[in-house]
Amino acid sequence: MQTIGLIGGMSFESSAVYYRMINEMVRKRLGGFASADLLMHSVNFDEIVSMQKAGDWDAAANRLGDVALHLQIAGARCMLICTNTMHLIADQVAARISVPLIHVIDETAKSLKAAERKRPLLLATRYTMEHGFYAERMKSLGVDIVVPEAADRTSVHDIIFNELCAGKVLDGSRNKLMQIIERERAKGADSIILGCTEICLILDPDRLPLPGFDTTAIHARAAVEFALGNEHGEETAAA
Repeated sequence: MQTIGLIGGMSFESSAVYYRMINEMVRKRLGGFASADLLMHSVNFDEIVSMQKAGDWDAAANRLGDVALHLQIAGARCMLICTNTMHLIADQVAARISVPLIHVIDETAKSLKAAERKRPLLLATRYTMEHGFYAERMKSLGVDIVVPEAADRTSVHDIIFNELCAGKVLDGSRNKLMQIIERERAKGADSIILGCTEICLILDPDRLPLPGFDTTAIHARAAVEFALGNEHGEETAAA
């Protein structure tokens, strides 16, 4: 089993989901008391949020790059940034290490293409929906995403930062998200990308009016596939 490196804490709510999912997948794959061999460095999210608000992405890249390098030195053989938004600087982080950085956008695109989904709606932070890095990378991989209207983007962003990152899961906010999904479905969206690692706390991808793609689960599964390969036969994708 290869050691998985997790750059977490953005927020710790979703990092806890990563930890649980990865270990559950390993146990299902190997059986018994098996669990993942992993290392996690959980950063102070308040510092990262300040960098995001200031648009200081270079400082954020340096911070996460340092973390990635330390995890590699400690023994990690692959790396995950446990948040969609900070994949804006994924290339800079990857340049600091010599082990593979498993990219959440790449893995999500693979899942969408395998399911023949061509017009997914992205629900994520404002940075992820508006900065262009997500849409551009998806397009380079053959997927054209759509995002909600401006007012709805604000609603999604506020639900993520003001509620989900603080551990609050509110029925009223779930209803808002479902209304946004319905509006975009009427415009032609054929699937939903849960494009923030906290959104799985409020939306079940299997209980949406369109096929849901949970980036947290997709990313975690890719890490397990890397760590275990074909060990003990069963395909991790069945987990």
